[in-house]
Amino acid sequence: MSIARVEEIQVAIESLPYQEYIRLMQWFSERDWKKWNRQIEADSESGKLDFLIEEALNEKAESILREL
Repeated sequence: MSIARVEEIQVAIESLPYQEYIRLMQWFSERDWKKWNRQIEADSESGKLDFLIEEALNEKAESILREL
């Protein structure tokens, strides 16, 4: 995507009525959350997050696990 195209999109966003702007922001937010969730799932399945489980189990064994 060219810079001119990005600038056109920015101008279009700035000209949106407030409610449409809010709708667009919600769409971006939901899109980002879905992407983040997919990444967390992939990291979990691949074992990249196993260190967190190990850390929690170690802290529990040492009685230093904090309650949330």
